[in-house]
Amino acid sequence: MLLATDVHRHFEGMHAVDGVSLEVPRGQITGLIGPNGAGKSTFMAVLAGTMPATKGTFVFDGRDVTRMPAYRRARLGLVRTFQLSSEFARLTVLENLLVAAPRHRGESLLGALLGPGYWLADERRIVGEARRLLKRFGMSAKESDYAGNMSGGQKRLIEIMRALMLHPRCLLLDEPMSGVHPRVADEIQGYLHDLRRDGLTILMVEHELHFVEQLCDSVFVMAQGKLIGSGTMASLRRQQEIVDAYLVG
Repeated sequence: MLLATDVHRHFEGMHAVDGVSLEVPRGQITGLIGPNGAGKSTFMAVLAGTMPATKGTFVFDGRDVTRMPAYRRARLGLVRTFQLSSEFARLTVLENLLVAAPRHRGESLLGALLGPGYWLADERRIVGEARRLLKRFGMSAKESDYAGNMSGGQKRLIEIMRALMLHPRCLLLDEPMSGVHPRVADEIQGYLHDLRRDGLTILMVEHELHFVEQLCDSVFVMAQGKLIGSGTMASLRRQQEIVDAYLVG
């Protein structure tokens, strides 16, 4: 589904990403792990197009997207979430989902001029889709609450649901369990299992290795901007270089 080849990202001489090549198989959850400062989040930003690569190529579902900006990659189905939750605090939970919906006829000058008769059917369709997601993620009772008042785990769920409103084919998750209560983290794990069963391809950066072991079909390891290993978590634990770099303890 996603192929990155010889990807570099330099910052004034610092090689944050240094020649990384990896392949994300279709319909699987692929993990990306490594110590703090390994370059994982930078690599995810470059994959999504929110940060330009210094060098390298990206192919998404057979199409070269190397020179595409982030919004065009998202329209093709390559969608990311962020390490820090980025909800619209003064919008309701439902409104946070609605702002992500693509191709709403009311969000145009023509729609504003023609009025509800032109865009009301779109509005009803999108609200229905958002409410189905809220029900699936156990958040229906919160739809009218302000997103800024939600817990850390609920904000993570909002971010994942908002990404799903874009109908992704490959979802890039940056530490979805970070700062989340263990009970909610278990819920997120269950939702991600369900999304994989639905056929969604996921690349996930995560520090909680027991979730990586339970969720991911394969795992890549980064350290100091380089890819230093790949395989299952069980096989990675047997590689001394990986253990020395990250997995000790």
